[in-house]
Amino acid sequence: MNKLVLTTSAAAMALALAACGQKEEAATTQAPAGTPAPAGQETAVVRIGHIGPTSGGIAHLGKDNEMGARMAIDELNAQGVTIGGKKIKFELLAEDDAGDPKQGTAAAQKLVDTKVNGVIGHLNSGTTIPASKIYSDAGIPQISPSATNPKYTRQGFKTAFRVVADDVHLGGTLGRYAVNELKGKSIAVIDDRTAYGQGVADEFEKAVKAAGGTIVAREFTHDKATDFTAILTSIKNRKPDVVFYGGMDAVAGPMIRQMKSLGLNTKFMGGDGICTGELPKLAAGTMGDGQVVCAEAGGVEEGELKAGMEKFRADFKTKFNTEVQLYAPYVYDAVKVMVAAMEKAGSTDPAQYLPVLAQTEGYKGVTGNIGFDEKGDIKNGALTLFTYKGGQREQIAVVR
Repeated sequence: MNKLVLTTSAAAMALALAACGQKEEAATTQAPAGTPAPAGQETAVVRIGHIGPTSGGIAHLGKDNEMGARMAIDELNAQGVTIGGKKIKFELLAEDDAGDPKQGTAAAQKLVDTKVNGVIGHLNSGTTIPASKIYSDAGIPQISPSATNPKYTRQGFKTAFRVVADDVHLGGTLGRYAVNELKGKSIAVIDDRTAYGQGVADEFEKAVKAAGGTIVAREFTHDKATDFTAILTSIKNRKPDVVFYGGMDAVAGPMIRQMKSLGLNTKFMGGDGICTGELPKLAAGTMGDGQVVCAEAGGVEEGELKAGMEKFRADFKTKFNTEVQLYAPYVYDAVKVMVAAMEKAGSTDPAQYLPVLAQTEGYKGVTGNIGFDEKGDIKNGALTLFTYKGGQREQIAVVR
């Protein structure tokens, strides 16, 4: 009996040593991306964080972004990804920043403490900018799908990227459009004093003046305001051709309602923050056809790219039983771009894949080709101009 036990133990040890050797070999040999994992291959969990406002006035936009991230994560897990010889299981760690800078930095620190491999977010510039230092200090790559304030990528942080055009492009394009296409000679500007709202309004104002228009009023409110009577009454007395609002749809909708009640029947413009499918509901049916002109900080032209975006929107509706609000496709692409960099680097370690992410060039996403410049901004970013007719968004043009 003792001899049998000894022989069996020796055989077990030999098998264990052989298994260790195979495991070490697998760990040093990278399988091609998407290769099915051999039976018994080690699985590594890779955590990707997402932060957006899933509570508060713009929760519909934050939830839209989070669903875009979840869609990408689910697809990656379904297709199977192998990095550094390990089968990867991606986990989405979602946090709510409520659009508040203080809550945003707390949520960012929570993700850093959890040792996430990368972060997608935040939605607002006002939360993205302060959080970006936390990610930079930790060496964790961050891709914002929607923060447009130029300051975000001009702080010198190597970890900061975005997949949409910034406010210089966004506000500038809208300012020129107001003067050249809408023939606005006298223009009023309102902003909500957030990093995004004030930033895009400042760029809009610069472009209006450069194009020969006149700013007849510059007012401000805040992002939780509901009563704009005093501001709008003052603006009405200046008889503007166009009113521009720098802020989000949760405030723009009620503002449009109150403009209507005051008889201020003028063109209303705004950036990507108001350019949502929810705006007509928030305005409670008071928007005239063609009255609102806004721009989304992204866009795809006709042909193959448009077909890809339409497929994404259809798949999103099937999966979540709701329409895309605004930036879900950009979140989806941001996740995929981050994982593509991990695959190319052969590592999910932020220190290893970050330099590869920075060199991203020509990645074909549903939102178009993605590549980053030396600051982390998207190269040749597009804008899509929209208006609303019959309560539906209608595309005017894609500009670069």
